[in-house]
Amino acid sequence: MKEPLLGKTLEELQLICQQFGFQKFVARQLTDWLYKKHVVAFDEMRNISKSVKEIFSEKYTLGISEPVQVQQSVDGTKKYLFSLPNNRLIESVMIPERDRKTLCISTQAGCKMNCAFCATGSMRFHGNLSTAEILNQMRSIPESESLTNLVYMGMGEPFDNIDAVLKSLQILSAEWGYAMSPKRITVSSIGIIPAMKRFLEESECHLAISLHSPFNEERKSLMPIQKTYPIEKVIATIRQYDLGRQRRISFEYILFKGLNCTPLHVKGLTKLLSGLRCRINLIRFHKSNVFDRESPDEQTVKEFAEQLNKKGLTTTIRASRGEDIMAACGLLSVKNGGNEETKK
Repeated sequence: MKEPLLGKTLEELQLICQQFGFQKFVARQLTDWLYKKHVVAFDEMRNISKSVKEIFSEKYTLGISEPVQVQQSVDGTKKYLFSLPNNRLIESVMIPERDRKTLCISTQAGCKMNCAFCATGSMRFHGNLSTAEILNQMRSIPESESLTNLVYMGMGEPFDNIDAVLKSLQILSAEWGYAMSPKRITVSSIGIIPAMKRFLEESECHLAISLHSPFNEERKSLMPIQKTYPIEKVIATIRQYDLGRQRRISFEYILFKGLNCTPLHVKGLTKLLSGLRCRINLIRFHKSNVFDRESPDEQTVKEFAEQLNKKGLTTTIRASRGEDIMAACGLLSVKNGGNEETKK
């Protein structure tokens, strides 16, 4: 199988050119066509010689593949289905708003983390995505050139695939790549500390941590990762870094009726996050048959947010988008080995 050029850095392309005996500037030309001019065929690269293009087309593909299915929600949200080698399927979600378009990107086919409430985890783990497969979700959709923001919040745990994720972030933000501001990219994680350290040191993108409870046993029942990387240690690690004023740390907090939105949780969150410059994003639980819970009523959601804000914790309520097409937070799930989607 031919290797894709999408997902290769300028340095990697320079080494390839060197191996073929091409001038170093050819690598710059390739990144220009691949990441800035969005070509879909080698023949479109007008300032590269025919002989060079022939050699590259023999050894490589551009690595761009269109989604095999798209669903559109009543609110305009679009869910794209991609087919990958070895019968793997992934989804990504494009969320349009008045002044922005955000793409929610997947980093794995399935997930190992087994969070109790997440449909992706129920489909088991079918492999890490390559850098090319991560970038292709952004590169191949009709909205590619009008996207304003990227969030790594789709299928999988980004920090369980840290090498490919960091490489994709490098290409997205590099001058020779897509030249996107890191301030428009957010990577979400459940808190794998060694990989999180690499992310904080090697990237300037925003970080979002899945929190969901400030209490050890309760969070452990929701997220088994709490046994290995307790949220207290995750936050203590974040506090060690001088993140400046431009980099944002946020905590994702899914609300479950009768479970994690009481005055006791306000007190626990205040103690846990005191003094840390951050934001809490409250997310309504989107009901599926993987977790027998419901979202609290609107009054409870609003009061919980108000109490957190009164304690000095900047808190917002995230609008639910794409729920009618199973595109909302926690609902992405596909059956491996076919195009049938499942509401797991």
